[in-house]
Amino acid sequence: MTISYSLNESKQFKHRSRRLEQDLLLMGALVEQSFRLAHRSLFQREIGIAQQIPRIDRKIDDFYHQIEIECAELMTIASPVAQDLRRLSAFMQMVRDLERIGDYAKDIAEISLKLLPYPEHPCIPAIEQMSHDARAMLESSLAALTSLDRTAGPTVHKLDDEVDRAYDEIYHALASQTHIQGSIEPTILLALTIRHLERMADHATNIAYRVTFIVTGSRKSQLAKQFTDSQSHPIN
Repeated sequence: MTISYSLNESKQFKHRSRRLEQDLLLMGALVEQSFRLAHRSLFQREIGIAQQIPRIDRKIDDFYHQIEIECAELMTIASPVAQDLRRLSAFMQMVRDLERIGDYAKDIAEISLKLLPYPEHPCIPAIEQMSHDARAMLESSLAALTSLDRTAGPTVHKLDDEVDRAYDEIYHALASQTHIQGSIEPTILLALTIRHLERMADHATNIAYRVTFIVTGSRKSQLAKQFTDSQSHPIN
């Protein structure tokens, strides 16, 4: 009876774990959609697009709470083995990263509406490229989760360095403006936008490193140090 119960419990755990991963990927797809719409709202000035995002964000929040509760329940009642425990722990952290990216997408959409009355700023093309890079990072991180790619962390980290460099350059360009005519609101809003994009890229990097943690058990701090060392001392 004990063996039968244990096998049944194991099957239930695997079923719930697979469903949990599917929900996480569905949440990720909604976050990608929200990010994509925010991008169009800001750079193509589509007002209707921005108004769709709050509805999507509510669905993202629902998934966030649902997945967090399910992870906690499975960790409590199932006594998972090492890799399963890593997976549940990583999932709980990933949903927080995804939820924050969704929040930043909603903020960028709101900023896009405030920027509508103003002419396009000279920094917009550079910010658009920064947004493209951050979106590519999110897509890569979620693809890595699907395939459990152990190289995800360092791979996405390289893109994050590009986003960080773009942030520094654009911020310097905005801060160095002189003889601003009219309102300084566009400058402030664009500074907020690049900060949001930089944080979105950081959260996408976190997701990628959490995928690597699921597979290898190595934490972000260890992997990031190895990546930094390899960049400082490349192998010829």
